[in-house]
Amino acid sequence: MARRLAGFVTRRRRTVLIVAVLLALLGGATSTSLFGKLSAGGFDDPGSESGQAADLLEETFGQSPPNLALLVTASGSGGVDAAAAAGTRLTEGLAAEAGVRDVVSYWTSAQPQLRSEDGDRALVLATIAGDETEVNERVGELADAYGGALADGVDVQVGGYAAFSHELSEQSERDVVTGELIVFPVTLVALVLVFGGVVAALLPLAVAATTSLLGMGLLWLLAEATDLSVFAANVVTLAGLGLAIDYSLLMVNRYREELAGGRTVPEAIRATLGSAGRTVVFASLTVCIALATLILVPLPAIRSIGYAGVLTALLAAAASLVVLPALFAVLGTRVGTPRLRRRRSSGGDGFWHRLAVFVMRRPLPIATAVTAVLLLLGAPFLGMKLGYLDERVMPESSEARQVAAVIRSDFATGEQDALQVVAPSAASADGVAGYAERLSRLDHVARVDTVTGTYTGGAQVAPASPLHQRFAAGDAVYLSVVPDPGTVEQTRELVGAVRAVDAVEQTLVGGVAAMAEDADQALLDMLPWALGAVGAAMVVLLFLLTGSVVLPFLALVLSTLSLTATFGAMVWIFQDGNLSGLFHFTVTGTTVSTVPVMLFALAFGLAMDYQVFMLSRIREEYDRGASPTAAVALGLEKVGRIVTAAAVLISIVFLAFLVSDITLMKAFGVGLPLAVLIDATLIRGALLPATMRLLGGATWWAPAWLRRVHARFGLREAAPPAAAEPEPIPVHK
Repeated sequence: MARRLAGFVTRRRRTVLIVAVLLALLGGATSTSLFGKLSAGGFDDPGSESGQAADLLEETFGQSPPNLALLVTASGSGGVDAAAAAGTRLTEGLAAEAGVRDVVSYWTSAQPQLRSEDGDRALVLATIAGDETEVNERVGELADAYGGALADGVDVQVGGYAAFSHELSEQSERDVVTGELIVFPVTLVALVLVFGGVVAALLPLAVAATTSLLGMGLLWLLAEATDLSVFAANVVTLAGLGLAIDYSLLMVNRYREELAGGRTVPEAIRATLGSAGRTVVFASLTVCIALATLILVPLPAIRSIGYAGVLTALLAAAASLVVLPALFAVLGTRVGTPRLRRRRSSGGDGFWHRLAVFVMRRPLPIATAVTAVLLLLGAPFLGMKLGYLDERVMPESSEARQVAAVIRSDFATGEQDALQVVAPSAASADGVAGYAERLSRLDHVARVDTVTGTYTGGAQVAPASPLHQRFAAGDAVYLSVVPDPGTVEQTRELVGAVRAVDAVEQTLVGGVAAMAEDADQALLDMLPWALGAVGAAMVVLLFLLTGSVVLPFLALVLSTLSLTATFGAMVWIFQDGNLSGLFHFTVTGTTVSTVPVMLFALAFGLAMDYQVFMLSRIREEYDRGASPTAAVALGLEKVGRIVTAAAVLISIVFLAFLVSDITLMKAFGVGLPLAVLIDATLIRGALLPATMRLLGGATWWAPAWLRRVHARFGLREAAPPAAAEPEPIPVHK
């Protein structure tokens, strides 16, 4: 296969490059309208109880929780009462807008809770109808029309979940552009330092640009078929850049080795595809398997990130295996020259060789010390508390965040955080009234509204009126449980209490807080299946690569240790608030539930990526006749520098997430580089050689029948040329 591919790209190199450029340009052109198709939502489970409640509420009652809040501030001496005329005009104007319904305000509904305690502010609440894409577009238009200073000394700020989603989407789009502007020049300088030459340094960036542009174009097509999150674009651009550089580094380094060994350009391309190309295929498969676990998550946003990640890994591998060899064929030996610096050829005495020998002389104490350090770093992970994505992930300058903060502090209402309890077939009015009374007795419940009236503290405080008729539709009724003003976490705790109250008939509890609870539960329910699936797939894949039964399980254990340390550091920083001043984010005391899931998939995929890089080269040396210990030292010597360079470069790419003003993205900007660097240093430089030395020849053990399976189905390159037996490497003093 490698021979045929090498022959094709060598003969058709210019055609391959022209087609790649045209496809990349087409992808870049379509990406200009991509963000209009993406959504900032999708972090809830549509099939959960809360999702079903939302569907019933919409289909049966024509109701939806308010997703738009206008915070009206009156500067006059009489406060909002003196601005009644302006407030009424604002309310009526908003109610007349297309796609806007259920508009209520302090001036038109006689609800005192919609007026701030100091009387200077009032709320206008409304629902923008449509799917998330339509709502996102509409709220931007309404913000332009109604936001800012109006007549009669009235100022309007636009908030609510729709405004938060819109700001999140716009900020993500800006972050993509800013990240690319920073990463490309910095990465180019780093690549020049790694390769010592400008021509070789430009090759990974060419592959990365092809990957990212093609990925954005395919994402545009995918958005026609399914809902995609705005974060999918971040994955394609930054992860595409990082993976393309990873794979290109391996390919360019091997190509230069083959040229230095005296091969012609066609021979070097063929040998590179047969060795490093095979490793790239395996590495991309490991990333795809890890990211494919996200597709199992029932949350549309996480699923779309899984789609984007798998797509990106495949594109990065394809570009490295097709576009890069075509560039080799065009540039020939110029890829190996000129060098801005001369690097001593690896003769068995380089840094990584010396490090491997040092570690393997003291395997037990080094393995023990490194494991202890990783477990110590991971200790805060035991205190992780899951939270939900809300406006606090935005910067303090966010208008939606400012509105939410004012509502929670200055208004005696939790209207936006209300829980909707839907009863598809109510038994009787008395049954509904009794249920509403029980709900109103719960701690942190301000009131309960339903078809039979309004209830507070276990008693009816307002009889049924025409306004209450909206809570009934045929045999179905719903109850609105409005919480006291409080924290997001307090409202989430109320969900379980509401669900625990006895109801006459079957009920479904919905609302933003209920969706958050159900989303977390969906993640927890999926986790064992995802971990089992990815673990089994990795074991099979690494067995096909190495022919060993022991190495796949060792790789899983080492990657788990690396991730444990990373998660511990993430909890210590983002949940506990350490270094919040350095990274400029708001401490909430929780970890957004989607962060560890996405971080696991990305970081685990990259960790196994480097496992493949290292084990593939070690296996190659072992197949050439090296002893188990010599194979480790020689393999690390030949690929350790490239793995380190790849880790540093991909860390630079992921650090670009730190330029984002969204806390969620900052978490990736810290967590991913940390995971990569821990894996490339403590794991690959110390723990891997130490454990392989302790295992000795057992490292490569497999029962006879599995050896036969590997001989027949194992994915390996063509048999390498015979090499002289290397001198034994001393591992004992």
